Amino acid sequence: MPTAVDEVTAKTEMVEIEPNTGLALKTATNEEKANDEPEAKISTGEAPKPKDMQQKNEPGDPDDAKSQKVGEEKEPECHKEQEADVPVEVEPKTGVSFPVKLNDGKQLEAVGLRKKSMLGLGIKIYAFGIYADNDQLKALVRDKIGKAPAKPTKEMYHMVIDSDVGTIVRLVIVFSSLTMSMVRKNFDEGLGAAIKKLTGGKKEELTKMIMGEASDDIKLIPGSEIEISRLPGYILQTKVMGEVVSNVQSELLCRAYMYLYLGDDPFDKEAKDKFGSSLLHLF
Repeated sequence: MPTAVDEVTAKTEMVEIEPNTGLALKTATNEEKANDEPEAKISTGEAPKPKDMQQKNEPGDPDDAKSQKVGEEKEPECHKEQEADVPVEVEPKTGVSFPVKLNDGKQLEAVGLRKKSMLGLGIKIYAFGIYADNDQLKALVRDKIGKAPAKPTKEMYHMVIDSDVGTIVRLVIVFSSLTMSMVRKNFDEGLGAAIKKLTGGKKEELTKMIMGEASDDIKLIPGSEIEISRLPGYILQTKVMGEVVSNVQSELLCRAYMYLYLGDDPFDKEAKDKFGSSLLHLF
């Protein structure tokens, strides 16, 4: 007589999940799913089971172990699934969506677009979302400003730029021909200009550190993500598609990077204004 486990296994359908949205795309039976698995190409040396015997797995069947292995391999993507359950804000010029809250609690303060002039055309390079620790921001603005101004001020933006408040800027690539060497050059130029405005000098050796050991062979396709975080102790950490490529401890580099988004000539003025509005709501 079949056990309850056998009956459940026989009737269970495998659901294919779209990793970015968490929605079910289609269902397939265990037999169909097995035919799609790469492991199905490996011969076990056993004769095929009769069709009526393929409806369920015997206790200790290797398929049970295979199913467990597949589940374990997908666990590292769980943070994406968690973010997919969170409401999102869409960057309107690109359609790229950003979760309004990250797994570590940081809140989305603004979204924007980085454009670059090429051959006289404004090319969309990447959409970005700026996240920050709201508790730290709230303590900062109340301590430094006290009373909320009528509108965001230059003092408020520079207060955030110069602070050690935890922030993350998530970049989502939209330009299909972008390469790592282009990204490296873009940051070298942008950070170099920011450092010059902040100090009046140049620090070329410092600007080159932000991409660290990121190989120029890395393929950046639309949807690829780069995250640059300001960590406690003025550490600027860069991740390319989830892999840490640099950790640089430098107050100047941290200030210069935030200046690119909140300074006098930001990448996206609308995003800077939105960040300023978020600051006002903290009072």
